[in-house]
Amino acid sequence: MRPSHEFHFLRMEYSDHPSMRSWLRPGWWMQDWPEAEAHFAQGIQRLTRIHTGEGRHAGLLDDGIFDYPWIYATQVGWWDLSDAETKRMREYLLRGGFLVVDDFFGEDWDAFRGTMRRVLPEQPILDVDNGHPMMRVLYKITERTQIPGLRHLRRAPGGSVVVRMPGEPYWRALHDNSGRMVVAINYNMDIGDAWEHADMPEYPEEMTGLAYRFGINYILYSMTH
Repeated sequence: MRPSHEFHFLRMEYSDHPSMRSWLRPGWWMQDWPEAEAHFAQGIQRLTRIHTGEGRHAGLLDDGIFDYPWIYATQVGWWDLSDAETKRMREYLLRGGFLVVDDFFGEDWDAFRGTMRRVLPEQPILDVDNGHPMMRVLYKITERTQIPGLRHLRRAPGGSVVVRMPGEPYWRALHDNSGRMVVAINYNMDIGDAWEHADMPEYPEEMTGLAYRFGINYILYSMTH
């Protein structure tokens, strides 16, 4: 599992919370897999000089995760991490790793926040303002447009696209004791869907472009801080 390229999109495997398990699907960690990372990798290659390999996935207890600077996790309001996994996540983050969480909404926040209190109990969750170094590491980002899942888009009269998505969008973060962002939080958003559907005319370019700019800034921040 050792990296063969400068960057691989590494997706986190996890067990679903018992209330969210279903025999109809293999696991929520697979949401948008593998299309999201495959499309996003094409954007990374076009827009940067990062030597990008194929997407991969692993659980937190796999020792190979320490060879990767960046992990992505989706549907994090529905994960069920063991004590060993939360301990390993803390070790990964404090040794220089970077976690991006995405595609969770509303009351899912409470479950996610509860998990992160086990991982980094000494660190508050903070809103990311426009002055944060991550917001200008490559692209200078000032937009706060909500990035929805495809299921939240509707066609309005005249052909315009209307977003019907619960809640306001929030970009939040956890930092380590030195002030380095270690967890990027996309709450009430679905950036993975914007990557996955980047080639669909139904998905607005404004939102796709913003999702790519955030994703690339996350990667470059994780590799330079």
